[in-house]
Amino acid sequence: MIKFALIKERKTPPDRRVVFSPEELREAVKQFPDIQFKIESSDIRIFTDEEYRQAGFEVTEDISDCDIMLGVKEVPLPYLIPDKKYFFFSHTIKKQPYNRDLLREILKKNIELYDHEVIINETGGRLIGFGRYAGIVGAYNGFRGIGLKNGIFELPKAESLPNLKIIQDELNKISIPPLKIVLTGSGKVGEGAKEILEHLKIPKVGVEEFLNSEYTHPVYCQIDVLDYNRRKDGAQGSNREFYNHPELYESNFKKFANAADFLIAGHFYGEGAPIFFTAEDAKSPDFRIKYIADISCDIDGPIPSTIRPSTIVEPFYGYNKQEEKEVDFKDEDAILVMAVDNLPCELPRDASEGFGQMFLENVLPAFFNGDKDGILQRAQMTKNGSLTPRFSYLKDYVKREESEI
Repeated sequence: MIKFALIKERKTPPDRRVVFSPEELREAVKQFPDIQFKIESSDIRIFTDEEYRQAGFEVTEDISDCDIMLGVKEVPLPYLIPDKKYFFFSHTIKKQPYNRDLLREILKKNIELYDHEVIINETGGRLIGFGRYAGIVGAYNGFRGIGLKNGIFELPKAESLPNLKIIQDELNKISIPPLKIVLTGSGKVGEGAKEILEHLKIPKVGVEEFLNSEYTHPVYCQIDVLDYNRRKDGAQGSNREFYNHPELYESNFKKFANAADFLIAGHFYGEGAPIFFTAEDAKSPDFRIKYIADISCDIDGPIPSTIRPSTIVEPFYGYNKQEEKEVDFKDEDAILVMAVDNLPCELPRDASEGFGQMFLENVLPAFFNGDKDGILQRAQMTKNGSLTPRFSYLKDYVKREESEI
């Protein structure tokens, strides 16, 4: 019998998501009889304690007898239980300075950490995540901001709506002006944003048509890395080469910046990849983008107008491209920026259910089949108080002082 616990989310601001809904736990037990779940009591979780009790699960304050702890966000250091296995988003794999002490404490307490972000298949594809819902809410927020900035329609906050169906119902009430929209990324985030565009019945056009045509109705163009990056030497590139050797490439995004009104950024930005455009590029009279929904939200990354994350409470700010500073998003000359970095929190029920389905399908079987596909092995960051070989590159990160990173 393997004992799992759904742990209480304690990070601030509070996160209402959870790895499994009550119904998905019932399905998990049905598929794997040698599994047991305890629920750590929580007053913020989107599914109530009583919903788990009614589904037949024990809700308790004490989960110390469980083997594997399942969470979403980082666990505050005092609540880490030694010698356990933990699954959560640790936000350490990119050497994030603010979580260095978390990884140190995990090693000190002999915890086996499995990071959701690196639960991948043999070719490196993510098997679980909240990306789809980040894309959905990010695109919705972008349109909401456009409506508010121009006074043409008002959409309610996504967090005030119970599910995706109601979000779609709200979108049915508005009319989108003739915007040219460029969407970056073809992964789960990009496809989530695409769902919103398709629900709005906005036609998709090809790259050349998008760059060279004007329209009396809204259109969108979905672009991948080779559409907006090129080999520095002019040779033919490939996606695989770009991801492995981004230093060989330079940005070719300017042509899209000069053709699009609205940028929805749903790409993955890797270390060393070219930036999309510079602050100087944005000052050009040919630079056309007026609205940016930066779902990827890389600060000091590829989009210079993303100068800070925004929040669910205040999702928008303005960027004055001539002065390179933050202003009110309703200022006439401001680029509207939406850069919320925890978008799936606005649809916690749908996001949790989607995440649980992926975890049930892709991860739980590995506990009972000897991890024959290497899923757990690839995701395991720590073991016996040390980093695993796959994550040994973090040794200097763990040792160095924060000011040195």
